[in-house]
This record gives sequence, C-alpha cells and structure tokens, in this order.
Amino acid sequence: MEDLPKPMDGAVFYEDAKLYACLANNPKSKGHCVVVWKKRVRDIHSLSRKNFLHLMDITEKVHNVLMKVTKTTKVYMMYLDEIKHIHWHLIPRYKIAGYTLLKEKPKQLQEKDLKLASKLYKELKKK
Repeated sequence: MEDLPKPMDGAVFYEDAKLYACLANNPKSKGHCVVVWKKRVRDIHSLSRKNFLHLMDITEKVHNVLMKVTKTTKVYMMYLDEIKHIHWHLIPRYKIAGYTLLKEKPKQLQEKDLKLASKLYKELKKK
C-alpha cells in the first residue's frame, strides 16, 4: 500500500484517535483540505457503521467550517480510493467550477497558507 503524504507542520487543524483533517499539501484551490482515516483501511465500505458515521460527521463539520471560513458557497467533496486508503478531499470552489477545477494544476502549500489552518481549528472548537 502506498504511503500517504505527511501533512506540513501546522497544516493539521483537527485530530482525534481515528482521523485527522489538514490542509492539502498540493491544493487545487485555497483551503483544499483532506480528512484522513489513520488506520490503514483500503475501502470506506470496510469501516464499521460506527466508524463510518464518525468519519462522515467530522467530514461534514470540516465542510461547513471550510465554507464559513473561506466564504464560499460550494465545497466539493471527493472520495478517491486510488491509493487504497480512506480519505476525503474537500475543495472550495471559487470562480472555477466542476471538472475544470479538478484539471487545475495543484499548487504547493506555503507557510503563509497555514493561517487558514489556525482559523479552521478555532471554528471547529466552537462546534
């Protein structure tokens, strides 16, 4: 199984015993986040119902906070399993919509972008 990229220091804004959420290392748009299941599980359908509901609850909270903090009206949620590890991509949509956004060349997460992780952390603490 392929190793997951390690989040940049300061990019993680939520973590518990089962998963973490962080800014993506190579974002498609400002605020692109991933919610990653810590245990090596190949497919979302392999999770117990309890764990699936926990994953989706946190993913929904991140989605809602991301919309608020980035002031966007749409955040795309994508579950991709090509690396055989459970993780959700949450990608705020600004001017570029739909599949066109996915064809955008990813940028490199920069130190200056980490302020957003701090804002997301603070908003999640309120929930």
